This record gives sequence, structure tokens and C-alpha cells, in this order.
Amino acid sequence: MSVLRVEHLSKSYGGLKVTDDVSFELHPGERLAIIGPNGAGKTTLVSQVAGALQSDRGQIFLGQDNVTAWPGYRRVGRGLVRTFQISKLAPEISVIDQLALAIHQRDGSIGNMWRHKDSYRDVRDEAMQILEGLQLSRAQDRKPSEMAYGDQRLVEVALALALKPRVLLLDEPMAGVPKSEAQLILDALARLPADLAVVIIEHDMDLVFRFAQRILVLANGAVLADGTPAQIRGNDVVRAVYLGKGGQA
Repeated sequence: MSVLRVEHLSKSYGGLKVTDDVSFELHPGERLAIIGPNGAGKTTLVSQVAGALQSDRGQIFLGQDNVTAWPGYRRVGRGLVRTFQISKLAPEISVIDQLALAIHQRDGSIGNMWRHKDSYRDVRDEAMQILEGLQLSRAQDRKPSEMAYGDQRLVEVALALALKPRVLLLDEPMAGVPKSEAQLILDALARLPADLAVVIIEHDMDLVFRFAQRILVLANGAVLADGTPAQIRGNDVVRAVYLGKGGQA
């Protein structure tokens, strides 16, 4: 059974169709990459799925729930979580405290955040497990303002994991990350929970073809192709329209 199902999503601004009758399904544990030329509608599509942007037409299902009319925060509560292509961390709050805040927010116990750290040991233990899973425990007491940008992006992923997602939408996790730090992101993505469904938008084709089990190609807001990495590489139309142009999403 699919954990996420998108049916015939469309969004227009005036006469411009930004997404055009887009449909796809995602199953537990599946890794899906969405690629396409600039202006293909990738970020708009993810914004529709996340609830940040209402669709003109179409439906979105999270498990058996029709979440089409739900606001974004309600979708988060049911396990649909998005990270952004621009880091939105609090620069002067330690990593461990930001994770604790996210966990308390998830559990509806935000008032406990302001007690002494020893009073919420279970929360800190959970936060440390998340950091260790991303090999980021070294950064627990650091502030994002003191960290390399690659590590900041990993903290953003950690905050998303703290919300216990069933579906994780990764919006350009490599954006702004220097090549010297790119391997950190690749390694962290490889360690994401096996049962977590992941949708990634990314310009870096090396990451896409190493990470994705399926690739959805958009062009002019519509689905151009949907298949395995091998099928996408061998698709003449995709190569002519997209991959043959240097692989820029």
C-alpha cells in the first residue's frame, strides 16, 4: 500500500501552468528523486504536496487519508515533513536544544523545554540517537552559526527526523554545500531509516543516481518520464530534453 499518493495535481498562475496533471505514488522505504530543467515545476509540486501551496486541481493522499485540504502543519502531524533548500535553523541555539524543542513540539509538551536539561533525559536521549544516526553527535552542543554549511544541512535533516516522518521531502539538500562537504550529505542520506519514504529534489545528478530507486522527470510542469535510474538514463526523450543538456535540474 502506498504511503503517499498524488493524483492529477495542477497549479496555474494566470495562463502559465506550473504543474500540469501530475500523478505518482510512493511506498514505505522508497527513495524517489524529482528532477527536471529549471522552471519544470519541481518546487511548486513539493509545495503542493507539503501543504504550503493549494492546488487548483487534484488530490493528495497520505496513507488512506485524503489530505488535499489539510494545512501543512496538520500534514506534518501525520508524518509528512519537508526540509527546505535554504537552511532555516536558529543560528544561536545549540543543536541539541533545537532537536529537543522539535521533539517537545511533536509530543505537545513544549512547556518542558524550559526546564533544566536533566529533567528531560528521555528527550535528550532521543535527540542523541538521531544525531548519532547521522554521525553528527560531535555537534550536539554547537550552534549552527559555528558550523560548516554541510553540517547545518544535516542538522536540518535531523530536525525533520525528530518529527518522526513517514514521508520526508528533501528540497535540494546539496544546495550551497561545498564539494568538500558533499560526501557528508551522501553518507547521511544513505543512513536514513529503511522504512522512511523519501522524495528528493536535487540538481546534483551524481547524488540523484546514487540515491534514488525511482526518478520522476518533470518538463513544463508535466511528467515526462517515471522509472528506475537505468530506465531514465536510457530514455531518449529524457536525454534529449534534459540529461543531454548537462544534467541541470
